[in-house]
Amino acid sequence: MSHDSSMDKVLERRREVENRLSDSANMSNSDLVQFSRELSDLRPVCEQIELVRRIETELADALVMVAEAGDDPDMLEMAQAEADLLREQLPDAQAALQLLLLPKDKDDSRNAILEVRAGTGGDEAALFAANLFSMYQRFAAKHGWKFEVMEVSETGIGGYKEATATISGQDVFARLKFESGVHRVQRVPETEAGGRIHTSAATVAVLPEAEDVDIQIDESDLRIDLFRASGPGGQSVNTTDSAVRITHLPTGIVVSQQDEKSQHKNRAKAMKILRARIYDAERARVEAERAAERKGQVGSGDRSERIRTYNFPQGRVTDHRINFTLYKLDRVIAGEALDEVVDALVSEDQARRLAEGV
Repeated sequence: MSHDSSMDKVLERRREVENRLSDSANMSNSDLVQFSRELSDLRPVCEQIELVRRIETELADALVMVAEAGDDPDMLEMAQAEADLLREQLPDAQAALQLLLLPKDKDDSRNAILEVRAGTGGDEAALFAANLFSMYQRFAAKHGWKFEVMEVSETGIGGYKEATATISGQDVFARLKFESGVHRVQRVPETEAGGRIHTSAATVAVLPEAEDVDIQIDESDLRIDLFRASGPGGQSVNTTDSAVRITHLPTGIVVSQQDEKSQHKNRAKAMKILRARIYDAERARVEAERAAERKGQVGSGDRSERIRTYNFPQGRVTDHRINFTLYKLDRVIAGEALDEVVDALVSEDQARRLAEGV
């Protein structure tokens, strides 16, 4: 591995990017964002390459010492112990490097837009959608991410017909991207006196947040409608046309926002979601082309796919894509043990990509 020219290219690229960034005053904003992101991706890989090379060099030196120890038993023992220790460290360091050298999903480091919608199952589905939304809110808090609620459409009994949030922080999309799909719940509803188990569902979509430099939207491709915000009545109903509905004519994607009192704020929020949806649609198209060539992908991006079941009577969470079951339902719903499910999905995806060389 020491003489591998591809490793040298990675180290050389880091030097180039660092040199470019040292002259950031003469750089456009989009270049600054792009090079800064590339450098943060390159750093851990380069540090691991340097670690592996250091272990390899020290091991070679220790083996030379073993060969040259001759009749000196103390020197031989010390050199042999050193060589054994380094030989033990090398496989783990090389395995960690192999993982870091996997082609990264370019969207992993992005913030995300989370959308949760109640599916089949009436009030019970809406209550479950609210459970999922708060699960992600607590999961975000655990990771030190910022969770900003953008819009919530509530039902009368504390359920959510749909809810949207922006989640910002480090590697948000990397940790949440496999959450997209249909989540199914099996439990006895609180409203059910007979104690029968109901099955209902909610759909989760996690979109990588797109920046202006990623998606250029032509104003002439937009139809913007203003209307009055509707609400449960009383003070929450607007008396002005501050709610905004934006239709992107080329794709037919429609986004509406009515949470804010100001038309401009609603428009800004709607544009943020629209940009993410257009970006996500393009990402899904590329992913579908790749997936057609290789089956067994963890995150197929198919939102209609049933990905996970939360069985309350058994206290069980099962992810159907990787046949992973965890008997910690309460802690998963509380956002505490969700990492265990996410880790299993990420590991499975990495193992597949390593095996397929993608």
